[in-house]
Amino acid sequence: MPKITFIKPDGAQLIVDAKEGVTLMQAGIDGGINGIVAECGGCCQCATCHVYVAPDWQPRLGSVSESENAMLDNTVCDRRPESRLSCEIKVTPELDGLVVHLPVRQV
Repeated sequence: MPKITFIKPDGAQLIVDAKEGVTLMQAGIDGGINGIVAECGGCCQCATCHVYVAPDWQPRLGSVSESENAMLDNTVCDRRPESRLSCEIKVTPELDGLVVHLPVRQV
């Protein structure tokens, strides 16, 4: 199982064993990460699963779709170049060791 590190705004790190094939959002929820709200349940319609992914990981994630790009304009915290919606990232073996930062708030 790939290990994903979620870093809270206060710097606390939580490591989750993520099942391959689920979304990063679902892995976080399953792992008890309370910084992911996921109001829409992972339908790319609310931007409450916003995370910041380090630029060196971006090539492994695939490109941002038009719908994800549009939803990223609705995040509560600042959109940055490393902003992604965790509902749009599928966990693969290549993501073992991925580190994502959670914004201060989602709603």
